[in-house]
Amino acid sequence: MNPLSVSPEPSPVAAWVGLDWADQQHVICLYEVATGQSTLSRLEQKPEALQDWLSQLRQRFGGAAVAIVLEQARGAVIYALLSADFVRLYPVNPQSLASYRKAYAPSGAKSDPADAVLLMEMVRNSPERFRVWKPDDADTRSLQLLTENRRQLVNQKTALTNQLTSLLKTYYPQALELAGALDSLQACDFLQQWPTLEALQQARAGQIRQLYREYGHPSPEQLDRRLEQIRQARPLTTDPAALLSGAMMVEALVQQLRPLLGAIERFDRQIAVLFRKHPDRPLFDSLPGAGAVLAPRLVAAFGTDRDRFQSAQQAQQLFGIAPVTEQSGKQRWVHWRWACPKFLRQTFHEFAGHSRHWCDWAKALYQRLRRCGKGHHAALRVLAFKWIRILFHCWKTRTGYDEQIYLKSLQKRNPTLWAEIQLLPPRKKKVA
Repeated sequence: MNPLSVSPEPSPVAAWVGLDWADQQHVICLYEVATGQSTLSRLEQKPEALQDWLSQLRQRFGGAAVAIVLEQARGAVIYALLSADFVRLYPVNPQSLASYRKAYAPSGAKSDPADAVLLMEMVRNSPERFRVWKPDDADTRSLQLLTENRRQLVNQKTALTNQLTSLLKTYYPQALELAGALDSLQACDFLQQWPTLEALQQARAGQIRQLYREYGHPSPEQLDRRLEQIRQARPLTTDPAALLSGAMMVEALVQQLRPLLGAIERFDRQIAVLFRKHPDRPLFDSLPGAGAVLAPRLVAAFGTDRDRFQSAQQAQQLFGIAPVTEQSGKQRWVHWRWACPKFLRQTFHEFAGHSRHWCDWAKALYQRLRRCGKGHHAALRVLAFKWIRILFHCWKTRTGYDEQIYLKSLQKRNPTLWAEIQLLPPRKKKVA
């Protein structure tokens, strides 16, 4: 069947639009419900062109609802479309489109016009399988973008510190201990002033003491021991070529690392401002081990639309934590879910890892899974799977997490795990 020749049928919208977006030009397939006619057109990737097109749609259909289907749920195109109150947005997972494409093009052929048609048809033909996208409020969307972009900066910081570590091991290994954490301003100042052991040993004791004191070095006695350690240190190499290139490379990496640390700090401040005034802050603040970094990320993951998920299972699937089961005949296999937003999956994976240091049942479950042969990451995925069920209930009911209530329930539902919790050593109180 030709997707462009489908007969018209009743619809709550005046038109269905498939929009295949691109950096330079968008391809649009518009199906008018009243006539059953489909047309293909192209639109330049310019704000003016997109706004003119929306104005034309409003005028053509008298402000009646128009459904637009596309492959993203964020970005410049989405935010431009949000300005039109008559538009109903249907973001589609690219993997879903790829599967749908195979039915029409088994050969694997792909083109922008064909994708625009397929986007329109897959939702128009089965609207009950898709949901109109309801954007979160501006503050929540800001949290979503800020937390994700912050993570990108952290990844860059990690890459730089890994480079520094590898480099220092080749000619100046003492700095790995003496400079402090390499992802800190103290380390940046230390390495900038003394990029070689020779430079450090030639420095005045007062200079070294001053730097350590600026960053809160604890006591004079420890400072004395540190100075003695510096005095007695022996170089790994005296090769002038290695020292020159090493010092210059350290300077280059530090010059990249320092502004990056400042940028992360600015992101942290802005995220904290938005998180403090978010209506769901008390809920996510109650989570053990979430803290100042992960709590805003969890808020961003769930959003504010309580109708977004109809079940905890839907949330587990979207967040990439629920495993995928495939079965053919007598063969059955379970594997990792690849088609998911990677940042969301990472968020719940990291939270699960933190929670086992703060939460007794999480720690006991993690230890049980490891004893049963699960690897570290596999155990954390199981833990994250359980946490999403708990968080979904808290989020739906707008109630904070109460570990005592959960433990009472666990005692009845899983007495074996409860018994294992009782064998854990007393947990030291931590400050979030």
